[in-house]
Amino acid sequence: MALSPADHALLQQAITLAHCSIGLSEPNPRVGCVMHAAAGQPAGQGFTQQAGGPHAEVMALREAAQAGRSVVGGTAWVSLEPCAHHGRTPPCADALIAAGLARVVVATSDPFPQVAGQGIARLRAAGVVVDLAEPGATTRAAHELNIGFFSRVLRQRPWVRMKVAASLDGRTALPDGRSQWITGEAARADGHAWRRRAGAVLTGIGTVRDDDPRLDVRLVPTVLQPLRVVVDSSFATPPTARLLPGPGRVLVVGAHESADRMEALRAAGAEVLLLPGSDGRIDLAALIQRLAMDGVNELHIEAGATLNAALLDTGLVDELLVYLAPKLLGPGRGIATLPELPSLAQAIPLRFESVTHVGDDLCLRARRLGADAFLA
Repeated sequence: MALSPADHALLQQAITLAHCSIGLSEPNPRVGCVMHAAAGQPAGQGFTQQAGGPHAEVMALREAAQAGRSVVGGTAWVSLEPCAHHGRTPPCADALIAAGLARVVVATSDPFPQVAGQGIARLRAAGVVVDLAEPGATTRAAHELNIGFFSRVLRQRPWVRMKVAASLDGRTALPDGRSQWITGEAARADGHAWRRRAGAVLTGIGTVRDDDPRLDVRLVPTVLQPLRVVVDSSFATPPTARLLPGPGRVLVVGAHESADRMEALRAAGAEVLLLPGSDGRIDLAALIQRLAMDGVNELHIEAGATLNAALLDTGLVDELLVYLAPKLLGPGRGIATLPELPSLAQAIPLRFESVTHVGDDLCLRARRLGADAFLA
């Protein structure tokens, strides 16, 4: 049976709450929960905290208890199926049953193997009515919020997003590499908000040399800092690079062993990883898979034209986030040094997801065709 408009509105409220878990709950999914008492009045709400901390359902129950509001016979609306396994915390399905909820409305099921319908089944076995949203705008919003989590669970790799700041004629830097700043302050702050979503931010040694970036999240509030990853075949990253000090972890990945350079990077606080491919260069596909094993849900790329092209060549880039400034730069560096195509039919096919004004700039979000098919 289709949910009522009120159910969808409350699920959207739960999804909005779940956005508060961005930059907080990684690698766990972002979840929100809204609870009403049996008579229909609001009782409590919450969102998932840091890994090992309480989940959204428990936060909502705590708020209701602290306010002296009973949820016995009430309803909970959750943006993701309540968990049914004992990980770092007890199962949320059990907490809802113990609290006496009569009904639970779920925006989307959880693909995690230890949940995957078991949370819903456990609630129903205890006599709780569980209604799952039908495919539509609500489920799409729930999927998009946790697209990286779904990707890591279902595809065993992160959702890979490539961010670019360019002029209207597609230049990301002057011929000598200078690029600060092509876009305005609002676009840079928006870029940091996308960094905050990521479990890892990846760049190349060329960008480290040209820009000496920090690659942390500074322009928007966050609790967690993403892992900073440098693709650097020869471990040539200077120990004085600004991205090496904390907060947060740094991983420098190379293809050619250099004991002295690797030790110097370790002494500067970085982790190092040797990951050569069969061609003598870094195995980028293996690196992306390894990041998933490390709990990275979303991988955010901020690199130069050479590394961008190599990553696009793997076919593992899911989405482009392009900030276009209303400027014409003329000669300069492009978005990606892609090879010459034999025909237009060989172009990488994309689909525009959104076009928005960010300050004086435009933000274009384009998705590789079929990249999100695992959400169907």
